[in-house]
Amino acid sequence: MPFEPGEVVAPSDPRIVLEGQWGHQPGVAITVNSGSRFSFSYAGERLQLLFDIDGLTVAPHLWITVDDGEPRLYVIDEPVVELEAPDGRHRVEVVVKDVNEHVNRWNPPLECAVVFAGLVLDVKSRLRLSGRPGGPRLEFYGDSITQGVRSLSEHPESEGADGTTSYAYLTARAFGATSYQVGFGSQGISKPGNGEVPAGVDSFGWNFAGSPAERVEPSDVVVINLGVNDPTLEVEEYAGYVRRVRAAYPSATIVALTPFSGKHADTIQAAVKTLDDPDLVCVDSTGWITEDDCTDLVHPTVAGHAKIAGHLVTALEQHTSLRRPE
Repeated sequence: MPFEPGEVVAPSDPRIVLEGQWGHQPGVAITVNSGSRFSFSYAGERLQLLFDIDGLTVAPHLWITVDDGEPRLYVIDEPVVELEAPDGRHRVEVVVKDVNEHVNRWNPPLECAVVFAGLVLDVKSRLRLSGRPGGPRLEFYGDSITQGVRSLSEHPESEGADGTTSYAYLTARAFGATSYQVGFGSQGISKPGNGEVPAGVDSFGWNFAGSPAERVEPSDVVVINLGVNDPTLEVEEYAGYVRRVRAAYPSATIVALTPFSGKHADTIQAAVKTLDDPDLVCVDSTGWITEDDCTDLVHPTVAGHAKIAGHLVTALEQHTSLRRPE
């Protein structure tokens, strides 16, 4: 039976709930960050998800889940994804598994990104209002580990990466939180990342070049996990980055998480002390995982990320107002 198009719904429609780091341009919502997601509910059988793939040289990977089914992998190399379910009420969740770190994902025109252009409903389907998510708001700023690179395997491209396995994604889910998961492979505080991404101190506050990150509500907790990619790191460099975060979020608790390898831990701890900020805490993660918990001695496996998340959830409950739902 051919698809009969009905209502066309823009990404900005309040019936679509966007979570994570999304930039908005006329008619589209754009993310370059793994772990970003959107969800919606509909009544009916069929609909189409629309994506703008013009100019992309590498297709992003998405997980799409309908109701309580298993997530299904979609490589977005075509502009239309058609979904079909038995007639009734359904909930759809779309999560960015990976945006490739090795091609330009910062300076438009982007070579890899998720450019969501909305929905087309079948004439017999209706989009429903699902409500905004409750719970706390968490932000994570990190590198390839936060992105979920090589968590599935040593494969260096998107096949080996999965943002939904990242400790950041798992930690946010544990608290029932709305999450902004910002991870850029190879990035440091002062070191640029892969894919034309600038250093952390310059990329903070931006979705990508020319697209300022705007928050509807302030975040409760901001976790910083940067530094392992910096060849050298000075106390003032790290303190300067934290000041930028504090200026953006004057009331949030900021958690400076040292690299899991222990690199620059002393510098980060010293920087936190110099700032004398009562809502800034340093959490030493040295030893949370070992090389055996990694696919390539550096990037955690799925189980390695789960170990990190377990430690981090405990630490956040000790040092912040966050509490897991009963």
